[in-house]
Amino acid sequence: MKHLSLLLLTFFLCAGTAGADGESASAPPNIVVVLIDDMGWSDLSCFAGIVSQPQSVHTPHIDRLAAEGQRFTSFYVSAPLCSPSRCGIMTGQYPQRWKITSYLASRQENIKRGTAQWLDLKAPSFPRLFQEKGYAAGHFGKWHLGGQRDVGDAPLITEYGFDKSLTNFEGLGDRILPLKNAFDGKEPEKHALGSDKLGRGKIEWVERHRVTGKYTAAALDFIKNAEKEKKPFYVNLWLDDVHSPFFPSNSGDAVNGKKERYHRVLAEMDTQLSPLFDYVRGNPALRDNTLILLLSDNGPEPGAGSSLPFKGGKGQLYEGGIRSPLIVWGPGLLGKKVSGTQNGQAVFTSIDFAPALLKIAGIPVPQEYHFDGENFADVLLGKTAEKQRVKPVFWQRPPDRPGPQDNPLPDLALRWNEWKFLMQFDGSHPQLYRIVDDPSESQNLADKEPQLVASFRKQLQEWREEINSFITAQKPSTH
Repeated sequence: MKHLSLLLLTFFLCAGTAGADGESASAPPNIVVVLIDDMGWSDLSCFAGIVSQPQSVHTPHIDRLAAEGQRFTSFYVSAPLCSPSRCGIMTGQYPQRWKITSYLASRQENIKRGTAQWLDLKAPSFPRLFQEKGYAAGHFGKWHLGGQRDVGDAPLITEYGFDKSLTNFEGLGDRILPLKNAFDGKEPEKHALGSDKLGRGKIEWVERHRVTGKYTAAALDFIKNAEKEKKPFYVNLWLDDVHSPFFPSNSGDAVNGKKERYHRVLAEMDTQLSPLFDYVRGNPALRDNTLILLLSDNGPEPGAGSSLPFKGGKGQLYEGGIRSPLIVWGPGLLGKKVSGTQNGQAVFTSIDFAPALLKIAGIPVPQEYHFDGENFADVLLGKTAEKQRVKPVFWQRPPDRPGPQDNPLPDLALRWNEWKFLMQFDGSHPQLYRIVDDPSESQNLADKEPQLVASFRKQLQEWREEINSFITAQKPSTH
């Protein structure tokens, strides 16, 4: 009976997984989500070429993923800042539901801005569902969903459904803290933001330019161990690169200026990711049954990366702040004729990852998991180029990014089909763009389309009311 139970468990775990063009896969698919920090839409050379932007830096290893997979050019993240963007990925819900509306900082700063201290453990965590179905689940790199600055009582990353974690100064547990080595003969400066005083995990100090390599090596070790244990794996590889401060390695030649340092860090990040990409590609069993997704958490920091041809950047609801490059690689899982293709038709977002990846893995969604995201599994796998959304995608500006008083940044935005709409909380200053023809958001059509403006204004106000009702309905938080 014991052996029969084991066989039945294996059968149900494998059932429903999707191989190329819909055939049943022999094993649950492995998934790796590579999240780059503060990278602009056109910074990767495989995206810069799409819009004929100057290629200031070459990213050959990531470009190879794109050449063998799909590039999505109408993909968005759930927020233009790190913590809410990460919350959207983890929960499949709008981050505003969990009061993560800006980056999580010190306890008093969070209180002042009305943000949570950490992601509530009651929130959905789709990696936990992978773990419960027998996956080895690991998180390596930046967390920023609790455990930063002086918030030392946040849950450990492993409490959200991970078997192992290794993070930076934005999370608890074992972590790597960077040394800012300027190669000027001075002692490298520690960069911890208070994390070195919180305890609750081993700390390793590493030169800033080597940190991505350390996370990649840890993720690769985790994958190899999952292979030995004959387990499928789900891995977050969430980098601290290419976030400032920029401290590239000493290559023997001078590096002058913020943008040049940024480009050097980006190139070194690409190189340091390559061992994991090469290992998966070079292992037939992994190559045919692993999906790698690579994206940025939000738009670039001013003066560093580039989101051309889009307007805006980090912290803003214009396209440059929320539209992200997305590469999906998986030769054995993607549909036929997908290799090297570009998809600009499908309009979807990082909150759609949760339902889509669970579908791809054949993992049922519990009734208590109410995702805001929609199932774009067939789009990710290249089986279809487009899927009609049921609802628009909504965004809210981080509270600490108001913009100048004489020209405030929009508070709310939505995307629906070919339209992008932005406005203030009170409905004023409407901006309407036919974004498929005007990606730079330069021709405001609000005065010419009053019916659309009224409809979109109403939908945004109703969305905000629904979010506020959800927050109110939650039990009082203890943090």
